[in-house]
Amino acid sequence: MSIMKRYGLSVALLLSAGVAQADWQLDPERSRIDATVIELASEGPIPHQHSVRELDGSIDEQGRLRLPLRLNQTDVLEQLGELPPWLDTLTDRTLVTLSTELPPERLNDLAVGDSFTETLLFRADTSSTAQEEPLRLRFTRESDDRIHITNAERIVLNGSDVMKDETGRTIVNLLGYERIGDEIPVELNATLVDR
Repeated sequence: MSIMKRYGLSVALLLSAGVAQADWQLDPERSRIDATVIELASEGPIPHQHSVRELDGSIDEQGRLRLPLRLNQTDVLEQLGELPPWLDTLTDRTLVTLSTELPPERLNDLAVGDSFTETLLFRADTSSTAQEEPLRLRFTRESDDRIHITNAERIVLNGSDVMKDETGRTIVNLLGYERIGDEIPVELNATLVDR
């Protein structure tokens, strides 16, 4: 084979490999986290459903996902109604930033209709704390350009840890809960799209 033919074949293979790589991003309209907070009231435990909507983040070439969560993505503002001016300026502030890593080739190689589960180490950074927690997630390829993500097993946040964190305690207080239960079950329902 001549040098030109080998060179041309190599370039063609590189270009086709580049086209096959997907640029995966969360679809904000289809990505949310739902949590059940148990308020420990004088009349007994009262469950409250809360959500963080419009999750927005992308997976870079190294497989890193960074996901900032802001107050205006939560349903807290709807429950509080009109905010005082001093608090209104904080609605776009990042409450916590979640980050993890996932090899992009695992997503790219997933066939339509197939699933895999993966345990990812998530790091949660707030203004006062940083924690790492492994989470087992299920990835299902729904189409060529869409992958659905759910938790593969039960995820529970520790209510005591939430109350120890300055940001978490502030949100619980804003909601008017004096005390909350030790377990906060969480459900992830997100969609990655190839942009």
